[in-house]
Amino acid sequence: MAISTTCSGKGGGLLEKPVIERSTPGRESEFDLRKSKKMAPPYRVMLHNDNYNKREYVVQVLMKVIPGMTLDNAVNIMQEAHYNGLSVVIICAQADAEEHCMQLRGNGLLSSIEPASGGC
Repeated sequence: MAISTTCSGKGGGLLEKPVIERSTPGRESEFDLRKSKKMAPPYRVMLHNDNYNKREYVVQVLMKVIPGMTLDNAVNIMQEAHYNGLSVVIICAQADAEEHCMQLRGNGLLSSIEPASGGC
């Protein structure tokens, strides 16, 4: 909180009433958002290899379902799942992870979620 003073002559100065910024009702402050992110444990969305879907289709679904997914990332995730049997698609809040998992499954891909041990 900043307090400004106005000096007049030799006197000490007059303190003006401090201005307190209030956040808009219904909106959380940046601090509250960071705090809630730290409190909610992150989850991994996992893609499992299957013998049914073509690789190109898996890439298309990843790009359609996951916000901000690039072609390069989708190809890397698909290849990792294909060769290792499993790949991490995204790490995010539990509610988002559940939604992504359901969307992947709805498009015919094998997907699961699990708690992540690290931060988002």
